[in-house]
Amino acid sequence: MKLIRDTWLIYERSMYLTLHNPVWVVLGLGQPLVLLLFFGPILNSVAVSSAGFPPGGAFNVFVPGLLIQIALFGAAFVGFGLVAELRYGVVERMRVTPLSRAAMLLGRSLRDVVILVAQGLLLVLVALPFGLRIDPAGFVVSLGLLALVGLVMAPISYSLALMLKSEDALAPLLNGISLPLLLLSGILLPMALAPDWLQALAKLDPLSYAVTAIRALFNGRFADPAVATGVGLMAVLAALAIVAGRRAFARAAA
Repeated sequence: MKLIRDTWLIYERSMYLTLHNPVWVVLGLGQPLVLLLFFGPILNSVAVSSAGFPPGGAFNVFVPGLLIQIALFGAAFVGFGLVAELRYGVVERMRVTPLSRAAMLLGRSLRDVVILVAQGLLLVLVALPFGLRIDPAGFVVSLGLLALVGLVMAPISYSLALMLKSEDALAPLLNGISLPLLLLSGILLPMALAPDWLQALAKLDPLSYAVTAIRALFNGRFADPAVATGVGLMAVLAALAIVAGRRAFARAAA
């Protein structure tokens, strides 16, 4: 009960700060919307003319990928806020309280997941007039997968922030991690269109399995093995990331 109470307290505080300065929430949705408006129609033409394009239609391929992109970048850069809190002594002041060290991570990560899901809902609503078709049950499961991706990236970002304690060091490291993950996951263009060597390299990218899974879910293909693989892999990675993040907070607050 103490962990739940402390997690909720941290979540309320984090959400309060976010809602009073929502610029990052808006900016986080800006790039996917620009891609949807200006790249989606081009991809639609590619889907019509390309024999190797996955089934389901261009926007049923593209929008699920954009959701994973939101989770990737939205959660990967949350560590910048923690660096600021370290600078202002917030974590140091929490250290002398009886707050659970796990709650210091879980409360912040819960805030991040709620924001990601809200952004995902808004993106899908905007995409519907473009021709996006969704399976309702698959969409609900997709939001859960989106949350899992957020729970993978957010604790990693917080752990790196606690280790580096500097935006100047954190920014290039996160960009160096996030960009290859993005390109190899097939978010922008399906990896089925890539050469064989690039497809083989993409299999090393955990996000590629999440992208394949969410595309299957949007089309209602629950029996597709890619769904179980993607969801299971993200669940395992999320658990490992949370354990690592909890230890990072425990060391920082020791």
